[in-house]
Amino acid sequence: MKAVFLDADTLGNDVDLTPIEAVTGELVKYPRTSPEQVLERIRGFDTVLVNKVVLTRDHFEACPELRTIAVVATGLNNIDQQAAGEHGITVMNVTNYGRSTVAQHTMALILALATRLLDYDRDVRAGRWADSDMFCLMDHPIMELEGRTLGVVGYGDLGRGVVERAKAFGMDILLGARPGQPTGERDGMPQVPMEKLLERADVISLHCLLTEETRHLIGKQELAMMKPTALLINTSRGGLVDEQALADALRQGTIAGAGFDVLTEEPPRSGNPLLADDIPNLIVTPHSAWASREARQRIVKITADNLAGN
Repeated sequence: MKAVFLDADTLGNDVDLTPIEAVTGELVKYPRTSPEQVLERIRGFDTVLVNKVVLTRDHFEACPELRTIAVVATGLNNIDQQAAGEHGITVMNVTNYGRSTVAQHTMALILALATRLLDYDRDVRAGRWADSDMFCLMDHPIMELEGRTLGVVGYGDLGRGVVERAKAFGMDILLGARPGQPTGERDGMPQVPMEKLLERADVISLHCLLTEETRHLIGKQELAMMKPTALLINTSRGGLVDEQALADALRQGTIAGAGFDVLTEEPPRSGNPLLADDIPNLIVTPHSAWASREARQRIVKITADNLAGN
């Protein structure tokens, strides 16, 4: 096997790539690869490893020796899968590596928003507690999670991890059925149409892949259906939510808060509606929910196992 890793630095410099090197026998590593460099760097290789580098039909047509693409992530939207299939190229990805760390990050966002953690921290640092005429500050309404309803959209490995942790906080669970998905009961929890979930949930957490069917799954109309006290969490893909509509909804008080670890463009070099500094009760983190060292090392192991079994 002759393999090249086009963006090895995206896994961090503290992970051990030995398992992949042992399977491939030869692994050429590039820290980063620009779109203009892709073709020259994959020529002559039968196996290409990528995280976020885009591979297209043009690349496949120019490299007939290419047989395997190993994506060191779950999402495959950077690979032209139809073209890969037509050229006899196997595309593999990594699943079930980040359950603990993504679920942990999701709950951290929920807890920080529900307790208004950042608002109270800012108040203390601004001297408002020191100037208070009583022992505490209570200016920001706190949501107690116990007895509240968490709506989970995308009940795969990550969604299950979040459900487990939310139950420990005493939350009730609703699962969302997107168009074409069955309703009823799943693992003892109700699975309801999206409109019902939007109306009933106190917190909604998104854990589905970005496809043409799920793009802007949550837009202006869906935000208007949510409770004004509701929170929206997205640790999945930025394109699932109409970001301008969300920014407007938060400013107008249509919903109470949002926590996002993902944006439509990453990094957001062109700006983003959610990066404005006048949006209340919004937390944005830099696509870091997946990035514990333990999770990244699991990616290496699963990728090596995938390649070994190919």
